[in-house]
Amino acid sequence: MVGMEQEILDLAQDLAEIGRLVDDDDVSTVLERFVRRVVLSVPECEEASITQLKQDRPDILARHHKTAAQVAEPSRVALAEQLSASSGPLQETLLYAEPRRIGDLASDHRWPDFNAAAINAGYRSCLFLPLHAAGSVPAAFTLFSVKPEAFGTTSYDVVLLFALHAGVAFDNITLYDNSMQLIEHLQSALQTRTVIGQAQGILMHRYDINSDIAFDVLKRGSQDMNVKLRHLCLQLVDAQHAGKLTEVLQHYGLSQ
Repeated sequence: MVGMEQEILDLAQDLAEIGRLVDDDDVSTVLERFVRRVVLSVPECEEASITQLKQDRPDILARHHKTAAQVAEPSRVALAEQLSASSGPLQETLLYAEPRRIGDLASDHRWPDFNAAAINAGYRSCLFLPLHAAGSVPAAFTLFSVKPEAFGTTSYDVVLLFALHAGVAFDNITLYDNSMQLIEHLQSALQTRTVIGQAQGILMHRYDINSDIAFDVLKRGSQDMNVKLRHLCLQLVDAQHAGKLTEVLQHYGLSQ
């Protein structure tokens, strides 16, 4: 009993660690940690992957094998193609948010093309679990075993625990990634606004005009020369610092 309790505590700690966001993390990095730990923790699990539904087809975001045999790579590539097919057990899990389990790939005849690819890759059973993430795009866990009838009650509970944590991590890293992109866009917009203001100030000082007229002049130069407004303004600011403002103004037709 004490041993089981310690295993549960170790698993809980592992889940907390692999779900923790660190600098430069992205969706793939976090999910890679999950699938590696699943393969290490779930009894008889040889391979695990996390897949997302993109443009009505499964897209593998993270995948890990217990063994890295080079000779097995062609069959694993073929299996990945079947996993990404628009029909099959994984597609059904993604579409309907329902688990799919194949106890013995050799005797199950529901998805013959998928089964053949999985058997050729050395597997005999597999499990598909939906990830319960808050996002609108469906995602799923896939597990393979070289033994038939793997992933019984105990291992299923462990996988389910991983799936729940992976769903939360998927939401967190997606929110984090979206937030970082928003920050980058805001920083870029702020930099653009700053450099436009500097260019306006240069024209205001040179031609004794107000800010509105200076901005109209900049827009005219941008349109006439078919360049982005920010690029034109950067050119003017750099030229001012380099003592070449007159040349740049002439180049853009803004010398008068």
